[in-house]
Amino acid sequence: MKKNDLLRSIAEKGYDVGFGAKKHFATYDIVEKTPGFISFISLAFGIIALAIDDISNKLVSSVFIILGVVGLYVSLNDSKKKEYAEAGVGITKLYYRLKALYFNVKAMDESEDGSGYQKELSEIEEEFYSLSISKQIMFSNWYAHYKFFWELQIDWVAEQRRFRFFRDKVPLSFLLFVLVVIFLSGIYFSDLISYVCR
Repeated sequence: MKKNDLLRSIAEKGYDVGFGAKKHFATYDIVEKTPGFISFISLAFGIIALAIDDISNKLVSSVFIILGVVGLYVSLNDSKKKEYAEAGVGITKLYYRLKALYFNVKAMDESEDGSGYQKELSEIEEEFYSLSISKQIMFSNWYAHYKFFWELQIDWVAEQRRFRFFRDKVPLSFLLFVLVVIFLSGIYFSDLISYVCR
């Protein structure tokens, strides 16, 4: 394999591994923090509702029932959160091994044989697949995008793999979600405006 092809392969695998590590950490963070956040919001709102009579209605009650169901869903994964954290740490170590491999290959001469580097890349790839946990919690993909593109140093990956904002950095499912929210908000507010104008 030529040097440029090998660099590209390492960078592409660096993206997979780095994003995989952040996805495991995202699942860990969601499982760790969401139940406490839901409890805090519910308690704070309950205290506010004691002071303001008009605040409690069917819509608000429905929202808190949904939050309760979300809390139950998240807490089902509580027993596995340590596994997600350990997998995230192991995969992050592979990411930094790939980074070192990338710079070693970048420094090699064009005439030098890269088969040793290819072998190391294959070993890292196999280890990545053995450490990865396939079942991740809902919305971990969105959070992993943030963690990968904003928290991780990815300049060496970006040298070979050009990231575009809407194609790579923002999840497609998030864009669709935003469009649906905008559409539903438009319907809701148009009804509200019609009601107020009457």
